[in-house]
Amino acid sequence: MSRFAAIDIGSNAIRLMIAKVEQQQKQMTIKKEAFFRVPLRLGSEVFSQGDISTALQQKVIETMDAFQHLLTVFEPISYRAYATSAMRDASNGNFTAALITKQTGINIQIIDGQTEAQTVFSSLIQQQLDPHKTYLFIDVGGGSTELLLFRNGEIECSHSFNLGTVRMLNKKDDPTQWQQMKQWVKEKVSPAAPTGIGSGGNINRLNRMAKKEEKNLTYKSLKQVYQHITELDINGRMNRYGLKPDRAEVIVPAAHIFLSIMAWGNISTIQVPKSGLCDGLICQQYDEYITADATARD
Repeated sequence: MSRFAAIDIGSNAIRLMIAKVEQQQKQMTIKKEAFFRVPLRLGSEVFSQGDISTALQQKVIETMDAFQHLLTVFEPISYRAYATSAMRDASNGNFTAALITKQTGINIQIIDGQTEAQTVFSSLIQQQLDPHKTYLFIDVGGGSTELLLFRNGEIECSHSFNLGTVRMLNKKDDPTQWQQMKQWVKEKVSPAAPTGIGSGGNINRLNRMAKKEEKNLTYKSLKQVYQHITELDINGRMNRYGLKPDRAEVIVPAAHIFLSIMAWGNISTIQVPKSGLCDGLICQQYDEYITADATARD
């Protein structure tokens, strides 16, 4: 098995995953060795004031410095660090990324929404799909929602919308974006009546809150959970479901986005494969490693 590391600098939290990859025939398996999540919520500042403050920059640097020490200990073959919506929207996003690299040695790539969606979708999810069926991949983040339509064994189309949980909490979600997403889903997705595939910590938590042991969540079950959690305040959600404070805040807007997309797209069921950007980055690095190794042997 080969060890790799992935860092996801998101709008709601920063994550580090260290994992080993095992390949048996055509099936790839990721075995997580360590996972760390730091709820810095870059999006709260960026979506409200347009940039990342010096104080928050320092917290990000300290987090990444800690991650660098962990990389030194675990010694992965390689690592990859992607920054998403908050960093790409920040007026000083490129400066902040360069500052992190200068002070910690970790190279940060700020990616667009479609790259984010395709990375999360990755071969890890794609290898589990029936090529004869149609799927809508839905990745709801703190700052953006990525949609990707998979039909006849390939990606047919994808789109990124500036709608996310932290934007909604800060009342920075643009009605125009809502209308554009609704129109896109109705035109591209609804006629196909696909199965949904949900990505991110929120949909995984919502699935558990619905008491579903399987990896499928129906629209009806999700709506019941949504109605219940909207009746509770943050403390009520924390006590009832054992949620951390930041998760108790973002879980409501996340459920709202998923339900809206499912309703517009005529989607009755959503699969929850427990895969996120870090998993996609691990797969990406493993594929490159295998390709390079095969080239070297030739």
